[in-house]
Amino acid sequence: MQVATGLRHASINASRTLRARHATTMAAKIDPAILDALGLDPKASKISSHGGSGFASTFKLSSVVDGKEKNYFVKSGTGSDSELMFKGEHASLNAIHNVVPNLCPKSHANGVFADDPNRSFLVTDFLELGSSHPGGSGQSLAQKLATLHTTPAPTPAGFDKPMYGFPATTCCGSSPQDNSWRASWADFYADNRLRAILRQGAASNGADPELARAVEATAAVVVPRLLGDDHLKGVYPVVVHGDLWSGNHGRGRIAGRGGVEEVVFDPSAVYAHSEYELGIMRMFGGFGSSFWKEYQSLVPKAEPKEEWEDRVALYELYHHLNHWALFGSGYRSGAMSIMKRLNSKYK
Repeated sequence: MQVATGLRHASINASRTLRARHATTMAAKIDPAILDALGLDPKASKISSHGGSGFASTFKLSSVVDGKEKNYFVKSGTGSDSELMFKGEHASLNAIHNVVPNLCPKSHANGVFADDPNRSFLVTDFLELGSSHPGGSGQSLAQKLATLHTTPAPTPAGFDKPMYGFPATTCCGSSPQDNSWRASWADFYADNRLRAILRQGAASNGADPELARAVEATAAVVVPRLLGDDHLKGVYPVVVHGDLWSGNHGRGRIAGRGGVEEVVFDPSAVYAHSEYELGIMRMFGGFGSSFWKEYQSLVPKAEPKEEWEDRVALYELYHHLNHWALFGSGYRSGAMSIMKRLNSKYK
């Protein structure tokens, strides 16, 4: 969807312009909270602006650890929104890293600046995107996602079995996501995703009665019909990236160790049905036929298989609604198109 992708890129580029105006404020000095969190010697550490992010300022932090040079990637941002976003990204990266260590950077710390309590930070392994360093695992993206999507979620504290949700609020783009634990995947998707993003979109763009009726019909009828606990077979919570469009995937070397790997970044993780990941992957494209063929040979479609296309469209719907909430009316028609088809078919 080139138009949709273009809108997303335009919105992110506008955010980068604002970010660049503030990039130099941190470059001259490393905040003590970052040094303390990492246990670094300020005399052996330096920081400089590096790369770009849609919602943050980004830096390369270099230091000496155990007599060897070590690099970190640092994000910083202002306000409570950034603090919330970085907490979620910290937990997301480590949830993925714990299952497939060579799929994403490890996050080392997040917190609030000592010198400016209105600013927050996130520190992760440095990712050398575009590296051609030999010695990587040779695993494909499909193989790594297959491992991620078939490894059962841990049991959260206070429960006696794995649950759908996540231990932290995460942000998809800049939209906060309620990841409160639910035993039912259908309930989680209807309430914590579709109904929740409708409320956020209405707050941003104003009430839209037609869209609201379509979302409620989808949540109340289509979701239990396609995702109901007594209908969808063999589904259990696994960690997913949550925002895996092609712009959040690349090839790179993680933390200066080993060789180049297929990597993902900027996650918005949740313990979910594995097919939930596929919605945004299909929405923006960028993953070729060879990926899909290999992935589906490793992670078979859930039963009923004949409803797979409709399930993926239902999962794609959330991201259309999220983009409508973030960027406005350009994404409304895509959401309505999916809902009209599914609501007509499963009414």
